[in-house]
Amino acid sequence: MLKFALIAGFLGLAAGGLWLAHRQGWLPPGDDPLARLDLDAAPGLFTGWQLRALRDDPAACRATLKAAGIEAAPVPNRPLAGGCGLVDAVRYGGEKARFRQPVAMTCALAAAFVLFERHALIPAADRELTSRITRIEDLGTYNCRNIGHDPGGRRSEHATANAIDLAGFVTAGGQRIGVKDDWGRKTPEGRFLARVRDGACRFFAVVLGPDYNAAHADHLHLDMGPFSACE
Repeated sequence: MLKFALIAGFLGLAAGGLWLAHRQGWLPPGDDPLARLDLDAAPGLFTGWQLRALRDDPAACRATLKAAGIEAAPVPNRPLAGGCGLVDAVRYGGEKARFRQPVAMTCALAAAFVLFERHALIPAADRELTSRITRIEDLGTYNCRNIGHDPGGRRSEHATANAIDLAGFVTAGGQRIGVKDDWGRKTPEGRFLARVRDGACRFFAVVLGPDYNAAHADHLHLDMGPFSACE
């Protein structure tokens, strides 16, 4: 009994200390498990957890994007039917690196993409390339289908625009870096893509690329679904 009492007392003190640190603002936002996601703050220990919390709180997610000055127009709901549809989605076009046109995606996916661009994509280009990334080439977000087009499988995260596939990137100088052509090469472009994939794993729930299987030979799949993978 004494052992359990000591453990309970310790946990109570720890919880009280955490709450005090949260109230006083002693912890950086990314290291505070009680704080909401701050897209302008440096990523921390709990950034991934904070991102995942947005999946079930669309209002908080939209407020998070707005607080960071992110342009993300709401998309009219398309009620779920057969596991496919758009609910509480936004249309996002990127920041410094832009999509050809804004794409519809879940709000949580957009929030993760903001952090990915700021803390993975842009730094990877600064490290490996001689020119900044200005355009992102995507293969889309919404697609009403099962994983791997398997008739007996479960719905893909694409069925609710909770995933995006990236095929390549274009620099300010006009150079195209493609997953299909440059992945795995011992070149600045190949190293850039490897850094992009590794960085994406910090913010998205699932990241799949050419190392996963042949179906992903030409793109990086990023999603905010319920599972975790970094391949």
